[in-house]
Amino acid sequence: MKDRARLGTPEAERAVLVGVYLSERLPEEPPLTELEGLAEAAGVEVVGKITQRRAAPDPGYYLGRGKVEELRLLAVAQKADTVIFDNDLTPAQTRNLENVLQLKVIDRTELILDIFATRARTHEARIAVELAQLEYTRPRLRRMWTHLERLRRGVGMRGPGEKQLEVDRRLIEKRIHELRRELAAIERRKKREVAARREWFTVSLVGYTNTGKSTLLNVLTGSDIFVHDMLFATLDTRTRRWAIPGWGIVLLSDTVGFIRDLPHHLVASFRATLEEARQADLLIHVADAAHPQVLDQIRAAYRVLEEIGIERKDTILVLNKVDLLADRSRLDAILNVYPAAIPISAHTGLGLDMLTSAVRDALSRLMVELDVQTSVNNGRLLGFLSAYSEILSREFHDSMVRVHCRIAAQHLGAIRHLGGTILAQGPLPSGGDEAWESPSVTSQAP
Repeated sequence: MKDRARLGTPEAERAVLVGVYLSERLPEEPPLTELEGLAEAAGVEVVGKITQRRAAPDPGYYLGRGKVEELRLLAVAQKADTVIFDNDLTPAQTRNLENVLQLKVIDRTELILDIFATRARTHEARIAVELAQLEYTRPRLRRMWTHLERLRRGVGMRGPGEKQLEVDRRLIEKRIHELRRELAAIERRKKREVAARREWFTVSLVGYTNTGKSTLLNVLTGSDIFVHDMLFATLDTRTRRWAIPGWGIVLLSDTVGFIRDLPHHLVASFRATLEEARQADLLIHVADAAHPQVLDQIRAAYRVLEEIGIERKDTILVLNKVDLLADRSRLDAILNVYPAAIPISAHTGLGLDMLTSAVRDALSRLMVELDVQTSVNNGRLLGFLSAYSEILSREFHDSMVRVHCRIAAQHLGAIRHLGGTILAQGPLPSGGDEAWESPSVTSQAP
């Protein structure tokens, strides 16, 4: 599957989509809609669909035996090259299905990994994708290399030799170790880079894929980053300066989109890419209000945030694309579940003033008002306060100066390090200034 393939042309793979739903009801939107979007994003032409409801997956084929035969006949009739499951298959199930269908069979995780592989542009993203692919491939080596399950012989290879499968396993283990070490180094560097920008507040856009995060970033910052109506158009974090009226400059970052059942290997591999969100002072969770399963998508995004350990961070939930809603009652139903959510349209500009005001208020809660006392000769601290705080007044007593200011709580440690004595004027965050977190959450999952 390649991005350059065009649907309906000989280059595009032809695929039949399969979905097994382990519940009594099908999803609210038409079955396999999201999988079809993923397939099209991978350059695949969808030529057929099959769904089945089951109490539990068949251990050998995931589908029932009768449905497997129905799938085989449909694939032959449509001249399909590939069968794509909207479920995660075991290596044995994949092997059994391929034996019966005589076609390539891939599951949801493998499809998402393929899309990420074609979209990765930076060195960091390519490493993350390669690691995730190898983690996925490792338990499936036997299926992929059955044609090499033989003893190697020849000059220099006399004796019992070694199975190619074992060689491949060791090579993969070695490569995984190398990639993990390289990603760990990238993650450490990323943390230093993010920490070096602490003179500005940082805000990260997070949420389900294709909800309009990149469009919102362009509108708020005046940038022109790539925007396309497709799943996972953005894999790499992009950061731009956002001038908030009445506040000042903040750094706004666009991050990789989330998806239902996002492969665990990808979440682990993209921890470095998501470092901007992990270190952000505030998250803006962008949801597609016009999507039939918007509530499920919001919950799925919160689950990913929990998996990467940032679910407790201050978050503003915005409901984008409200201009596409023909029925106001659908928006009211979402607001009934998330009453603090802000309806917006990044396309028309509706609600952006309300969003900006909410961001300004949330960031203001990260500030603390205090008095700092130091020597009049302490030029480093006085310069630091001039650069990073709003100075409200100064009082001089002999060789000392007392500065009354408003400053981000994250800078309290630096003030003490530079020789200042803090005299609190307002309530300081509990738990110490170094590990301070905002106690208020604008909007969070129920």
